[in-house]
Amino acid sequence: MNILYTAWWLKTIMSRELKACGITQEQYNVLRILKGKDPEEMCVKDIAGRMIEKSSNVPRIIDRLVAKKLVKRATDSHDKRHTVMSLTESGKKLLDHSTKSINQVLDEMIEMKETDAQQLNQLLEQVRKKEE
Repeated sequence: MNILYTAWWLKTIMSRELKACGITQEQYNVLRILKGKDPEEMCVKDIAGRMIEKSSNVPRIIDRLVAKKLVKRATDSHDKRHTVMSLTESGKKLLDHSTKSINQVLDEMIEMKETDAQQLNQLLEQVRKKEE
């Protein structure tokens, strides 16, 4: 229960910061995924496979990011039937700004030694060892 409560608490903090930036957690997750592959483009299926919440409606999230001009769509150069996505410069700037904002708030709210954070990270990975 403590893990669930802490996850909810962190999600609430992040949601508040991201709302001030004009995006949702799911949109932030897509931006982070695209940043991880930048400058490569990604298809919806690959983005969906990397989402934190697997039940997210990735095409709808991408539609909203495209409308905000944070992500651009293109036709795959190898397979014209596939659509691929990449970050725009505005998307990169917003992602950088929102990440700094989240990190600042979390640094203010969470007091933890680096060694404790590393140990916590290892324990959480152990909990998810049999993740499907």
